Amino acid sequence: MGRESHQLHIFFFPFMAPGHTIPMIDMAKLFAMRGCKSTLLATPHDEPTFLKSIAKPQDSGFDIDVITVTLPLKDVGLPEDCDNPSKITTEEMFKQFLRAVMMLDGQLKLLIEKLAPDCLISDAFLPWTTEIAVKCGIPRLIFHGTSAFSSACTECLTLYEPHKKVLCDSEPFVIPNFPGEITLSRMQLPDFFREETEITKFYNEVRESEKRSFGVIVNSFYKLEPAYAEHYSTFLGKRSWFIGPLSLCNKEVEDKAHRGNQPSIDQHDCLKWLDSKQPNSVIYICFGSIANLNAAQLHEIAVGLESSGQQFIWVVKKDPSVEEGKEEWLPDGYESRMRNKGLIIRGWAPQALILDHEAIGGFVTHCGWNSILEAVTVGVPLVTWPVAAEQFYNEKLVNQVLKIGINIGVKRWVNLFGDSVKRERVEEAVKRVLVGEEAEEMRRRTKALAEMARGAVEEGGSSWSDLGALIQELKSHKLARTKRI
Repeated sequence: MGRESHQLHIFFFPFMAPGHTIPMIDMAKLFAMRGCKSTLLATPHDEPTFLKSIAKPQDSGFDIDVITVTLPLKDVGLPEDCDNPSKITTEEMFKQFLRAVMMLDGQLKLLIEKLAPDCLISDAFLPWTTEIAVKCGIPRLIFHGTSAFSSACTECLTLYEPHKKVLCDSEPFVIPNFPGEITLSRMQLPDFFREETEITKFYNEVRESEKRSFGVIVNSFYKLEPAYAEHYSTFLGKRSWFIGPLSLCNKEVEDKAHRGNQPSIDQHDCLKWLDSKQPNSVIYICFGSIANLNAAQLHEIAVGLESSGQQFIWVVKKDPSVEEGKEEWLPDGYESRMRNKGLIIRGWAPQALILDHEAIGGFVTHCGWNSILEAVTVGVPLVTWPVAAEQFYNEKLVNQVLKIGINIGVKRWVNLFGDSVKRERVEEAVKRVLVGEEAEEMRRRTKALAEMARGAVEEGGSSWSDLGALIQELKSHKLARTKRI
């Protein structure tokens, strides 16, 4: 029989959005590096990105591969090119997309029957995969892709409903039975908390599927949020393994450059520009792959950055219908005036590579968990500008608990487009995070967390040990299942 019969084979099934696929690819690489066979499920749209990301581990002899599943977009009334949530512009389209994803159940079941994996690790947004795993007799692990703080916060809000006991949307309330006296307001909560929608029903399905799953994998590390890791596993009773930061499996420049989509800028040109700057002198601005700020807001950011007098790299979504440099949000003559001070990247940026450069002194972020972790692992403090999803919860962790950021001042959860911020707030926040004693103190705290993050994933560290314990438990489960068969 040999080694092959004892090797653990795991399916990794991410939701089809960069913020979900990128950490799942990192996770698959991490399991492969620990001796498992990793199989990633991708759509034809994502397959080239997946293959590029795993090419180096494959060349190094690790057992990792990609197989494709096809989204039935036409069957739900979506165009064939609407194969990624970044192309979705309305809630109705998102519901259609979720229906198309749910219709992958038959393809998944056939693949499990054919390839006989020992475990399925799938995104929380794929709750129907629990039922398939149960029917096929294998454990399903859930990947939420966010912090224990955020997951526990969501659970406490669902259980105790404090937002239903305030008089208005702006009235603050304390999250019940939650460490740290964290306050929120109703207008900072996702819309499905504020009113019953189809998404509320979907969220309830996610919770129900979790109860029947094997447990939860968390892209975090114990020392980053110890009180919330304990709260999540002990008070809320969630079986969980903290194996992050997953991004730290990418150690070389090329590994970091090849995470995610094809960059819109040559990595060497980008690094050359950064090499010409002093340490901690550049602010990096990026709102992730889903947020879609309007032209008026982009204009306010542009003016605020110029008024701050600070150097910057700013990532903006590319509009293929408009000639570069002639967008309506761009002030006249802006890029020529900013030639030596600022670099605008239209499209996808090699974020991990940029953040890791010593010239970067701060990061204006939408508070997506991947972005926060990437900043933490390299010691870069944050300016928090949450837009939607669980991002207002993450902001509380960054600013109130970890004290490694300052808020830009947004008050309201607005899906896709975000709440509005004036140029003066942009100018003030950029200066505060880059210059002065407050900036130095935040940088010191973030650098200390970066050391802890690296220690967590090294041999003997908490994340390294948690991953080892999970693999061992899955092997025991496989052995017991084999004996039953």
